[in-house]
Amino acid sequence: MTLPIRPDLQGLEPYGAPQLDVTARLNVNENPYSPPDAVADAIASAVRTAAHGLNRYPDRDFLGLRQDLARYLAAESHVDFLEPRNVWAANGSNEVMLHLHQAFGGPGRTVLSFAPTYSMYPEYARDTITEFVTLPRREDFTLDIEAAAAAIRDIAPVMVIVASPNNPTGTALPLDQVRALAEAADRVPGGCLVVIDEAYAEFRRRGVPSAASLIPEYPNLAVSRTMSKAFAMAGGRLGYLVAHEPVIDALRLVRLPYHLSSVTQATARAALAHHRVLQAQVDEIRAERDETVAWLRRQGYTVADTDANFALFGPFEDRERVFRGLLARGVLIRVTGPEGWLRVSIGTPQEMALFRSALLEVTA
Repeated sequence: MTLPIRPDLQGLEPYGAPQLDVTARLNVNENPYSPPDAVADAIASAVRTAAHGLNRYPDRDFLGLRQDLARYLAAESHVDFLEPRNVWAANGSNEVMLHLHQAFGGPGRTVLSFAPTYSMYPEYARDTITEFVTLPRREDFTLDIEAAAAAIRDIAPVMVIVASPNNPTGTALPLDQVRALAEAADRVPGGCLVVIDEAYAEFRRRGVPSAASLIPEYPNLAVSRTMSKAFAMAGGRLGYLVAHEPVIDALRLVRLPYHLSSVTQATARAALAHHRVLQAQVDEIRAERDETVAWLRRQGYTVADTDANFALFGPFEDRERVFRGLLARGVLIRVTGPEGWLRVSIGTPQEMALFRSALLEVTA
């Protein structure tokens, strides 16, 4: 049978990282610690309560959840203006990003980003028939902010997307550069939204601020977050975005009706109520990250400065051989980033010890 699939989708493979049963699964930047029993019990109780109302559609505007998210982010990022109307949420930050592209992208429109970066960004653009343009980052993976501002002026994109900390490099964007991007975007005829994707923000080193602190100053700035990483809720699928109300109203136009189930809302609210318990291991993960970076550098590798829960390291003449050698020893990492580089997510101390010993064996 011949299917009339869109020509630009023909022959493509769907996005996805390997999901293999190995001793140390360190390839998709998950939190290695399961939610504690007390949190699991609280989530189960909340879901049970929600289950009694599953014959009804969920709260389509999820105002209770938005209030909880606003309260959490205001405390975490030191932003005191947040109200539920400034917050959006969806099934993972992936769906948040898709909503942004549906609302602001489309044929004849351009999104600008900076490579290497998250591999899903061009797919959001592809799926919404939006042109996706990237500028190269500097050798140390920071932005050439003057070149970025010039590109915004010349290309006139509808959106600029920057991950901070960046995936796969872990590079954080200083606030002065966020300001420069927002000010350059403000001069684009017709408007341009700057989206800072802070999926890994809770892992940033102490003293590194969140771009959310600048939102009161810039109506064209939005910050995306997720509960998948620091909250240990990757299976819960809850991402969110904070912005001025007109941005949120635009996303409400394109969302599917009742896109957040009652179960998802109940799970997320229970997790937010226990965020301190869920994030108790964040300091431990940070310390393990810093120790891993230092160890890799002692072995002679170049490692990108990272504010995330992963490290990009290299270069290797044959990174596929190293990847396969690690996998044969029960360690799954990620082949991503520039040619010759590999990325390792930060796991438990036991998993990282296995990673170190396996890497020494493979490269001996």
